[in-house]
Amino acid sequence: MQKQHFLVLDGLRGIAAIIIVIFHFMEWLITDFKENFIGHGFLAVDFFFCLSGFVIAYAYDEKIRLIGLKKFFVARLIRLHPLVVIGSVLGMVGLLWTRFSESGNYSLSMLVKLFVSSLLLIPYPVLPERAYNLFSINAPAWTLFWEYVANIAYALYLFKIRRNMLFLLVSLCAIYLVYLSYSYGNLAGGWSKDNWEVGGIRLAYSFCAGLILYRNRLVIKNKLGFIAPTVLLILALFMPFLSFNWLVEAIIVIVYFPFIIALGAGTHVNRTVVHICRFLGNLSYPLYMTHYCVIWAFGAYLQSAYFDPNRIGYVIVGGTLILIGFGYLIMRFVDTLIRKKLTRSTTTIS
Repeated sequence: MQKQHFLVLDGLRGIAAIIIVIFHFMEWLITDFKENFIGHGFLAVDFFFCLSGFVIAYAYDEKIRLIGLKKFFVARLIRLHPLVVIGSVLGMVGLLWTRFSESGNYSLSMLVKLFVSSLLLIPYPVLPERAYNLFSINAPAWTLFWEYVANIAYALYLFKIRRNMLFLLVSLCAIYLVYLSYSYGNLAGGWSKDNWEVGGIRLAYSFCAGLILYRNRLVIKNKLGFIAPTVLLILALFMPFLSFNWLVEAIIVIVYFPFIIALGAGTHVNRTVVHICRFLGNLSYPLYMTHYCVIWAFGAYLQSAYFDPNRIGYVIVGGTLILIGFGYLIMRFVDTLIRKKLTRSTTTIS
């Protein structure tokens, strides 16, 4: 498999991140997912998890024994944690700036605890006005918490797990995923103290499914390019709610998303699309980790005297475009530079 094939996966990751941003705007405006045109947008997280398993296996399966655990964890920290810090700083600014009914009255001790827990990715769901998010100042960080868990599990065990045991693990995770989807009625959980376990199983199944895809070379050679997998992904995230929603969502996560990744990994793109996919891939993580402070501000706007329902469409479209631009600036001038400096420093020390 050639690396160029994965440029389509980069592009898909960027599309999923943009959809997540739109979903986070819309869930404030239309709280009933059944009435929301992008009510399944949260499933993009499961796509991220599956893609992560595939990419981690591709990048490290054949070299983790050579580089060792220390270099693996350092590399992952350099890749992931600068934006955890940046997101925490932006989230704290947003917390102090956004005015909900009870916001702005936090003690210094509480603010320090919220900030430090966000920096260290330690769940701290204590704010009722923020629906007891596991990470109150940067809500999307819950997925990074589970991503770190997956990386630790991979380094300690999953990179060497036998094929039959991995299939057994994935099968058990799929069964539990279906059960939780049935119990909750959907797979939207994982972000709050009231549904945290859903995040664990969403990560466990999808990450391990990604490992299986790569290790068994389950790549579908095709000439569909970037557009077809993108359309397939969008269809899943924008589809209407059906009678057996819990089952439909489980099938999408268990079967449909791995299928899209297999298609995306097996196709080629022309030079023009290469640049688009590379841009979207580079944008995806910075956009995902920096957008939610604006989402909280949007929630405050909806509750304020300034809210104008006639302008809400412009606010959402404009907000999304601004966040994309801001995410690019963070990626280009902050995150990339920090990671390069950290990489040089660790190389010099070692």
